[in-house]
Amino acid sequence: MGFYNDVILPRLCDLAMRNKDLLPYRERAIRAARGRVLEIGLGSGRNLPFYGPAVKQVVGLEPGPKLLEMAQYTPHPGTPVEFVEASAEAIPIEDRSIDTVVTTWTMCSIPDVDRAMTEVRRVLRPGGKLLFVEHGRAPEPRVRWWQDRLTPAWKRISGGCHLNRDIADVLTRNGFGIEDMRTGYMNGLKPMTFMYEGQASPR
Repeated sequence: MGFYNDVILPRLCDLAMRNKDLLPYRERAIRAARGRVLEIGLGSGRNLPFYGPAVKQVVGLEPGPKLLEMAQYTPHPGTPVEFVEASAEAIPIEDRSIDTVVTTWTMCSIPDVDRAMTEVRRVLRPGGKLLFVEHGRAPEPRVRWWQDRLTPAWKRISGGCHLNRDIADVLTRNGFGIEDMRTGYMNGLKPMTFMYEGQASPR
């Protein structure tokens, strides 16, 4: 799987993230970012053009070297960006140094998502926010049935992506209070398109 993971998968991820239906979600999430921002799962940098003057710096965390290389060629006018090759389970940033954490279509593929959320809590300053746009577990039993059965195979071809993670549960069981959350399907196959978007803060 080396060639697939190192060469093919990063390009497939970038292609998927170019989907125009994702743009409104990106815009809403990034608009709320302030101060020093940590973006977890930077990918190929598709969020970078949306950061505005309220953001002083973006620290882009990405474990995939090829995706991180692609991100460095993405335009990000006016916003200083530090590119960091690291995983969300071990964030190489000092405690309480981040104003806003951004995750977009990322929690689904973090191997140890609970450990990652503990790290997010550690680096957020008091009053800091977690802004999220994620796909995950749907409310309808029939869609969940498909999500549970597709996920084992889907993970193998999509870089570890889980179709059936309950994002609200991930946040609340790791000590976050959800302050605002909207859910619903975007265009596409239901097992893959139930969206959670909003913001949360450590309790």
